[in-house]
Amino acid sequence: MTEAEKLDVQVMEARSRVLGAEHPDTLTSMANLASTYCYQGRWTEAEKLEVKVMEANSRDLGAEHPHTLTSTANLHHNTVIRTMDRGREAGSSSHGGKE
Repeated sequence: MTEAEKLDVQVMEARSRVLGAEHPDTLTSMANLASTYCYQGRWTEAEKLEVKVMEANSRDLGAEHPHTLTSTANLHHNTVIRTMDRGREAGSSSHGGKE
């Protein structure tokens, strides 16, 4: 576990305990942890958190609220990065790892 991940988890857990699991600040911390997972290539874990954030924002704030739209965009962005990463991996393996 990286230092960034440890801090993200600590903040998210503290905010959840103090403010509640669906408080906007807790959801922001959850999105931050998802971003850390994405940068680590932990796509499935990132996606699960991003979906939770998006669903909670949509339910609590409405589908067109800026926080909901941001969480939807984050989910889409990380999906695009995952797809691009897979494409690079496939390209590298088809060229014997050489570009």
